[in-house]
Amino acid sequence: MSKIRVAVVGCGSISKHRHIPEYAVNPHVELVAFVDPVLERAEGYAAQHGGKAYADYKQMLSEVKPDAVSVCTPNYLHAQVSIDAANAGAHVLVEKPMATTDEEAAAMIEAARNNGVYLMVGHNQRYMPPHQKAKEILESGRLGKVLTFRTSFGHAGPEGWSIDKRESWFFRKPEAIMGAMGDLGVHKSDLIRWLLSDEVAEVASFIGTLHKEGTDVDDNAACVLRMKSGAIGTLVASWTQYKGGDNSTVLWCENGVMYIGTDPDDQVIVELRNGTVEKYKVGAMATNEKQTFSGVIDAFVESIVTKTPPLITGEEGRRSLNVILAAFESQSTGRSIKLN
Repeated sequence: MSKIRVAVVGCGSISKHRHIPEYAVNPHVELVAFVDPVLERAEGYAAQHGGKAYADYKQMLSEVKPDAVSVCTPNYLHAQVSIDAANAGAHVLVEKPMATTDEEAAAMIEAARNNGVYLMVGHNQRYMPPHQKAKEILESGRLGKVLTFRTSFGHAGPEGWSIDKRESWFFRKPEAIMGAMGDLGVHKSDLIRWLLSDEVAEVASFIGTLHKEGTDVDDNAACVLRMKSGAIGTLVASWTQYKGGDNSTVLWCENGVMYIGTDPDDQVIVELRNGTVEKYKVGAMATNEKQTFSGVIDAFVESIVTKTPPLITGEEGRRSLNVILAAFESQSTGRSIKLN
């Protein structure tokens, strides 16, 4: 079959480290366009991989007519770019958080449905080897029901990751809308929903800007979640873990405990109540400093090639987003928020 013609909108760090290199080595893909308001960035990738460079994504959609688009823009543009791409007949892979409001997420899902294209959200934590192994163990049933949990994601902040360092859009509220919760918290709301095959029923949270100067986006959040199954746990997102950053989850279950990402050598550890200890070396989680293949791009391409809806649909992204939006509502109202 002919190759899938892919355009990348937004040529910042997530494109540089994940989307572009992973598309470039996928045998089913031809990179045909790169878009960035800083045109030189787009031109650099076009020179390297072929395709055309644009400053305006709408012009690109009308001229190039790509088969698929990766949306790697600041958060406030995710919805509009995704909707415009879907209306142009392109499959859409959008970075997380998929949108900044539930209304935006609903409109994105509707646009994809109306145009007969796929909408996938880039929740890469589902594809990390330790999380895949954890899911497999949970589904085996030998740990029994998850009773309580904690899941956290923290690092030193986007200034070490973003192509614009401290001048990054991540710190500008009109463009980012949300800070550590949109960057990291939504990864964990998605992960816990997926790992537990469960939905969040209620959220209570404290969210604030504790240490990042000159910005009013959140740099820390601590949330308590109650799941529909009754399981309760905590979700932490932080941009101020200047040492010892964390991407770990611990699940206390009827028959034992599972540690995910707590040990540098054994990425998954299961300790059963009968005294058995199982240790799994399955490969480390990707970090900002040490990139590994995300799995997201290959999954997106495979869904197009096989005409199979992606694992992380717009509906999935919307449910994970709504947990984060409820957390912000909890912070602003001082009460716990029930989700539908």
